[in-house]
Amino acid sequence: MQELLRGSQPWTGKRFFAGEKKSEQELKDEEMDLFTKYYSEWKGDRKNTNEFYKTIPRFYYRLPAEDEVLLQKLREESRAVFLQRKSRELLDNEELQNLWFLLDKHQTPPMIGEEAMINYENFLKVGEKAGPKCKQFFTAKVFAKLLHTDSYGRISIMQFFNYVMRKVWLHQTRIGLSLYDVAGQGYLRESDLENYILELIPTLPQLDGLEKSFYSFYVCTAVRKFFFFLDPLRTGKIKIQDILACSFLDDLLELRDEELSKESQETNWFSAPSALRVYGQYLNLDKDHNGMLSKEELSRYGTATMTNVFLDRVFQECLTYDGEMDYKTYLDFVLALENRKEPAALQYIFKLLDIENKGYLNVFSLNYFFRAIQELMKIHGQDPVSFQDVKDEIFDMVKPKDPLKISLQDLINSNQGDTVTTILIDLNGFWTYENREALVANDNENSADLDDT
Repeated sequence: MQELLRGSQPWTGKRFFAGEKKSEQELKDEEMDLFTKYYSEWKGDRKNTNEFYKTIPRFYYRLPAEDEVLLQKLREESRAVFLQRKSRELLDNEELQNLWFLLDKHQTPPMIGEEAMINYENFLKVGEKAGPKCKQFFTAKVFAKLLHTDSYGRISIMQFFNYVMRKVWLHQTRIGLSLYDVAGQGYLRESDLENYILELIPTLPQLDGLEKSFYSFYVCTAVRKFFFFLDPLRTGKIKIQDILACSFLDDLLELRDEELSKESQETNWFSAPSALRVYGQYLNLDKDHNGMLSKEELSRYGTATMTNVFLDRVFQECLTYDGEMDYKTYLDFVLALENRKEPAALQYIFKLLDIENKGYLNVFSLNYFFRAIQELMKIHGQDPVSFQDVKDEIFDMVKPKDPLKISLQDLINSNQGDTVTTILIDLNGFWTYENREALVANDNENSADLDDT
């Protein structure tokens, strides 16, 4: 461009004043015309080198604004049509039954126990007969993935069929969740997931006994687990991909099993007994029946041995309304304390322990919380334990990178985060840790007595 400009007639400014004097705006317009002319000539010379730019596909599509109702409606309808088409591409029950029939017909002897096997040659034959929808499953990559130690180079028919079923289920669920993705960006907001679970309730036999008046509390309880663990930054939205990747959806859909054992229901957060237990605890703690929990009411949670210092931090850091905690905030509290081994739970508790907001715990932080444990021990007539001993034990357990600071990552990496946090916030938890050897000995004695009888 500089060469073109140098090669052109030098501009002295005189030609603008050959006739009558031009206005400032006219001068600017003429200067722009000249610039456009020379730039166009320069760009024209480079045209041949930029031909490949024309092949770059469009990759950005602006989302319609809130007031562009027609565009929004068009987008919603086109997404619905797209999801319907994707749904039709999936195997239905009849096609799955046909696939099982073909696999069973082409099994390769000998069987391993009662398990039918199939070799690669027959595997490809089934793929040809199963139809175009099954083509994606009959690849060398899938076969190799399921090939283990069979001396004949075969794979288990049942394992392959379960693989296909799992893939179909994942795609069905992906499509089902996408129908609630109002923004169409691959994530669900809290209200989107609430609508999904609310409409899912009638399809889960294990929830048949729930009264409709409890539905809203059940939905809140279920949704909270997804957001507590999958949205640690509290953005208010979760990727659909993350929902599919975690086990929570499996736990929720496990409630389709009409013969689910009592033990499984008790350990499943989404079961009716579990949801009723959590909500019942909340109601029992709410002594003034105002639908909220004060610090004094929350202090009776569990064994009622959490320190006041820790509870103060809970109400300082967590969302409250006029100094009281609502059910949603209570659920976060329960999920953190019931899952202390999980990184999301440790992150929640670590934030409360980090009183100086420095991103690490030092000796001052540990002493600040353990001092409250020592005071409770005195109140209960126990001899206080030396903080120096406890501090050394904590640093020995965690083995932080910096010998004077414990970060959240240090706690997670140590696999001792649940023990450390329990020692600092709960007298009963500390007592259990302090007397762990005696408790183990008692358990062993009791087991021996049972064996003798």
